[in-house]
Amino acid sequence: MSKNALVASIFRPEVLALSAYHVADASGFIKLDAMENPYSWSEDFKQQWLATLKDCELNRYPDPEARQLNATIKRVNGIADEFDVLLGNGSDEIIQLLLMALPPTASVLSTTPSFVMYKQLSDCLGLRYHGVPLLADSFDLDLPAMLAVIAEHQPSVIFLAYPNNPTGNLFSESAILEIIEVSKGLVVIDEAYAPFANASFMNRLGQYENLLVMRTVSKLGLAGLRLGYIAGLPAIIEQLHKIRLPYNINVLTQASVEFALSHSEIFDQQTQAICADRALVFEQLNALDGITAYPSAANFILFKTPAGRATDIFLSLKQQGVLIKNLSPQAGLLTDCLRVTIGKPEENAAFLAALRTSLES
Repeated sequence: MSKNALVASIFRPEVLALSAYHVADASGFIKLDAMENPYSWSEDFKQQWLATLKDCELNRYPDPEARQLNATIKRVNGIADEFDVLLGNGSDEIIQLLLMALPPTASVLSTTPSFVMYKQLSDCLGLRYHGVPLLADSFDLDLPAMLAVIAEHQPSVIFLAYPNNPTGNLFSESAILEIIEVSKGLVVIDEAYAPFANASFMNRLGQYENLLVMRTVSKLGLAGLRLGYIAGLPAIIEQLHKIRLPYNINVLTQASVEFALSHSEIFDQQTQAICADRALVFEQLNALDGITAYPSAANFILFKTPAGRATDIFLSLKQQGVLIKNLSPQAGLLTDCLRVTIGKPEENAAFLAALRTSLES
């Protein structure tokens, strides 16, 4: 039996049809492609952090419930005691747990475009994924189309990124509320970019029993720790705990996030700086001939290039040492679009200078 035949005989067709999630090699580049906080910690702050790690018992398994960190996350986010929180190895693991818990014939609904892992994991598990295109003029929800799919397919889970990735905008609050109200399944509001948005559905948890709110510490400035969390009714969170792998949050992550959240003022300052620079980059992008930048409530900006030039501009930026994200190959509403993460002021300036050079070539 050939290797290809062996593989085809073992793995599910859904898996064989997938492409692996690709992460570009950013070595040597100004890295503005992954929505990371560009700011590192001061040496003094690092020493304080390292001091908290010295008593971590690496020879012991971590607290499987991460109880202390769980309590801290509830306190920091103002999550009432009547709701439970589940922690995951990044938001990706939580999305995977939710989808793994569904029946094999279940439908999943989100928008197009949106966070690619909603579809990637749904397809991997053989679920029926439905992506409803956003409105072309505003990137907002096409509410009639969403409601039609809900009525026809009764999705078990609906994912709504708020703000949306990769468009950066906040969907209409009234449209989201109507979707929550008519849905018989779970509605997950993915607030990965909440630190930059000044908008949240966390305080609405008590109003809808099918509402879940998911967040991550990655965009805040802790991407390397891989911690996401989701809040909702205990009866729902309990089911996810049943299939969560034990000890999924390691002892160093638990201690490090606990330390970081106890110094929230540092991350608040960084977030404010990123939001201020976002406004400056947005203004300067729209001042360039042929470029249309879209308003963003996240830490990145989506912008449209002259027709047919997105890939050439992306490659030109890369040749100049600046790595951003080329979204044009995804087609649809993202045709001719690139996405840039807001970096430090000097990184933003280097990106804009390289973009000007690329447009002139």
